[in-house]
Amino acid sequence: MSGEQHDFSHLDRAGRATAGVARSPRRAVMLTIGMGVALAWLLLGAMAIRGAESSPAGVPGDMLLKNLPSLPLPSVLDRFFALCLAPAPLAGPAGLQAPALVLMWFLMAVATMLPSAAPLIRTYCEIADTARIKGEPAVHPLVLVAGYLTTWLGASVGFTLLTLAIYAFAGSGRMLDPAIGIAGGAALLVAGLYQFSGLKQACLEKCRNPFLILFANWSAKPARIFRLGLEQGAWCLGCCWALMLVMFAVGAMNLFWMALIGLFTLIEKQTTGRVVSRVAGAILLVWAAALLLVSA
Repeated sequence: MSGEQHDFSHLDRAGRATAGVARSPRRAVMLTIGMGVALAWLLLGAMAIRGAESSPAGVPGDMLLKNLPSLPLPSVLDRFFALCLAPAPLAGPAGLQAPALVLMWFLMAVATMLPSAAPLIRTYCEIADTARIKGEPAVHPLVLVAGYLTTWLGASVGFTLLTLAIYAFAGSGRMLDPAIGIAGGAALLVAGLYQFSGLKQACLEKCRNPFLILFANWSAKPARIFRLGLEQGAWCLGCCWALMLVMFAVGAMNLFWMALIGLFTLIEKQTTGRVVSRVAGAILLVWAAALLLVSA
C-alpha cells in the first residue's frame, strides 16, 4: 500500500507536480521565499526611484535612478513612500511615519538577510522530508521562517528608533538621506569594530552550522519550531546588525549598498575563518576614519 501511495504515474504532468509539492513542501517553501525576496526588492526599488525624483542633484546613484521609468503605483504605496521619504523626522503624522519606517526596514531585512537564511531553511526542509518518509510528524517549514522573520521585525523597530534619533540630531534633510559628519562616521566605526569582535564570530559560527542546531533542537511542536526560528533569527541579527548601520552612512535607499551588504552576508556565512570579516572590518574602519577627519 505504501508503495502505491506515492505512485502518481497515472496523473498528467501538472497533477504530478502538484502531488509532489503536497508530499514534500520544500520546493513550495523555497519558491515562496524567493517570491517574498523579489517583492521586497521590487518595493524598495520603486521607493528608491521615487526618492531619486525629489532628491537634490549630485547625490551619488540618484542620476541613474532618475533615468528609470516611474511606474504607476497604488495610492497606498505612494503614501507609504511619502512617509518614508519625508523631510526631517516626524514631519508627517507620528502615528503613521514610524510604522512606515518599520515596514521599510523590515523589507530591507527580507531583501538582504532572508537569502542568507536559505541554507538553514533548506536544511530544515530536508530533515522534515526525512521525518515524513519515516512516518514521523514534522512542523511545516514556514513556521520556522515566521519565527526568523519575527526577530527581524523586532530589529526593524530598533532601526526605526535609531533613524528617528539620528535625523532628529541632524535637524535637516530627508529621512533616508545619508547621515553626514559625525553620525555617518560613528555608524561606520561601530560597524567596522564589530567585525573584529568575539560576539560577531560566535554568532557567525551558529549561522554556519544549521544542521547541528536543527538536529539538536528538533521538535514536532509548532511553538518550539517557531522559537527555534526566533533563536536563529537572533543569531543572524547578531552577525549582521552592525552591517545594517552602514546604510545610515550611504543612505537607506542606496540599492547598490543594499545589494552589496546582502551579497557580503551570504558570502560571509558560507565561508570559514575570519579573513572575510576582518577585511570588511578594516575597510569600514578606514572609511570611518576618513569621514571623521573630513568632518572634524
